[in-house]
Amino acid sequence: MNERAALTIAPRAREPRHAGRSSVRRDGRADLRRIAMPEIRRVSMVPPRIERDLLKRFGARLRRWIGGNHAPHDSEAAAPAFDAGWRRVARRRRLGLVGLVLLQTAVAASLLERTFPFASMTGLEIATLAVFTVLWAWVSFGFWTAVVGFVVRWRNATRIWSADGPTGEATDTGPLRSRTAIVVAIANEDVRRVFAGVEATYRSLAATGHLGAFDFYLLSDTRDPETQHEEASAWAEVCDAVGGYGRVFYRLRKHNIKRKSGNIADFLRRWGRNYDHMIVCDADSVLAGATVVHLVRLMERHPRAGIIQTIPAMVNRETLFARVHQFASRVYGPMLAAGLHFWQLGESYYWGHNAILRCEPFMKHCGLSRLPGEPPLGGEIMSHDFVEAALMGRAGWEVWLACDLDGSYEEAPPTLLDELKRDRRWCQGNLQHLRLLFADGIRGGHRAIMAMGVVAYTSSLLWAVFLVLSTLAVAEKWVTVPVYFTATRTLFPLWPHWRPELSLALAGSTMVLLVLPKLLSVLLIVRARRSAQFGSLPRLAASVILEVVFSTLLAPVRMWFHARFVLLTLRGRQISWSAQVRTDAETRWRDAVRQHGVSTIVALGWLAGVAALHWSLVWWLLPIVAALALSIPVSVYSSRVSLGRALRRRRLFMTPEETERPELLTQLADAFDRPREPRPIATAG
Repeated sequence: MNERAALTIAPRAREPRHAGRSSVRRDGRADLRRIAMPEIRRVSMVPPRIERDLLKRFGARLRRWIGGNHAPHDSEAAAPAFDAGWRRVARRRRLGLVGLVLLQTAVAASLLERTFPFASMTGLEIATLAVFTVLWAWVSFGFWTAVVGFVVRWRNATRIWSADGPTGEATDTGPLRSRTAIVVAIANEDVRRVFAGVEATYRSLAATGHLGAFDFYLLSDTRDPETQHEEASAWAEVCDAVGGYGRVFYRLRKHNIKRKSGNIADFLRRWGRNYDHMIVCDADSVLAGATVVHLVRLMERHPRAGIIQTIPAMVNRETLFARVHQFASRVYGPMLAAGLHFWQLGESYYWGHNAILRCEPFMKHCGLSRLPGEPPLGGEIMSHDFVEAALMGRAGWEVWLACDLDGSYEEAPPTLLDELKRDRRWCQGNLQHLRLLFADGIRGGHRAIMAMGVVAYTSSLLWAVFLVLSTLAVAEKWVTVPVYFTATRTLFPLWPHWRPELSLALAGSTMVLLVLPKLLSVLLIVRARRSAQFGSLPRLAASVILEVVFSTLLAPVRMWFHARFVLLTLRGRQISWSAQVRTDAETRWRDAVRQHGVSTIVALGWLAGVAALHWSLVWWLLPIVAALALSIPVSVYSSRVSLGRALRRRRLFMTPEETERPELLTQLADAFDRPREPRPIATAG
């Protein structure tokens, strides 16, 4: 089945209402293509040129400067006049962040250098120090982002726009002045969950009284014929349930070009002229109607905003792994989001879903061309959202993070293996950004975001390298005979100076940087008197302690896989693309053994090798090796729904959405659980 092979669906007893787009045939069957899609109004969406050659960029800029042309980048010509106020504030804040990170990193590197026994460092020690410096800077950035987020939250200064710009409040109560499309891109997804989410969002939006300003589009790239038929049937059933004919549209794309980004671009070329904004959703997204209206009002009030990204809350999962993930995102996420907003301001993240975008500039400036060369580092851009935000910023438009807006939800991967499967795709997409990091016209905030996306995965490889170098350094000191007299004559021998107290200080400082942000998040919850939303204060504290233990067990496992993903990508190994698991699937023992078996063997061999030198050397390596050795049972048992439900009965890892169920999520559950009626589907001529 495809767009040109129209389908017919037998309607219920009453004829559907389709807002003037009548296409019900005399035999009582509806032509899906004519009902499901509005009239096409084509517009072009040509990918802009992105110059990545530094020498060519410098030469062009020099020629413009000599010629007296100091105009901004060509793509900025159509953008509204930008507000330089928040840009000056952002520049000062970012310089402050860089200063804090560099100062803290210099102190830590100095401490590590003083732990080496001799004044002159070996090549191995120099390499260890260099890798440590990069890793510490990355950890330091996360720490200071959390600290500033804590200060911002403590002061309740979480408006979308900074004090130097307009307020993020949208207090208008009149009708909306714009048209908005809510777009859901799907491909081989759980049909019941996708259409239940659309129905829940539709009903919530209808309750606001502003439904007339919105249309819904389900854009399918599904290839399986049976799933295609199921999607078409579910679309008709939802339209019947909410009276959505003429407002809820469904399209099956014939050619799956550029995956999700190509699906969205194809929608814009066909129907983008009909709308001022679009809200992009994933298959597991669900949005409260009040949140949707709030986003539109913000776009109407602030014409420089090109994208506003919400912070989706994770909900509805019951496996132990997912419940820990949901809990952590709800406890720590708001503070970290406030910290990111503080540094980024109008050059913020776009994550590709649960966000509102301004259609006209997106169509004009955010088309994506293929990267030169072959995949994985060439070809189609996979992590397209960061690039689209950068192109929007390059054109002079602002990208904001709505760090204090509720009513935006998504669902977490149910198991560790499902998360790693998703991370494999993200890793390849983020490494592609290395080729765009120095592209012409990209603003500093968006360059930093792309760089952080790269470091988020390469840091795992660096961590693994640091552990190997540290092991080799310890082994070298243990097995080699120390040299107290060099070839040049000296009056006194070169005695090694061991400073274990500095090593302990470094280890303690690292723990502070990693754990203190979690404690600050708890302090914010207590101050806001929201402990009851997480079960109670004692249960909140117990859940945080258990989450720290759980994340400590998972960190080395993620390090192993992420380092492997980076190496595979750099070696040219391309991934296969498949839909994410949207249900509480559990991991089988044989799958866990297949995925974690090699790392378990390497960990045990590593431990045995160090123990062969001396048992006293095992202790510093034990947390890493033990986590890898236990990865098989941890992966299996963390995927168990029974364990997740047992902890929920004890009110551990509770989230506000579980203690006070939002009406939107109740509507989602009702739509998902409603019995489905089989609907005959046939091909139309």
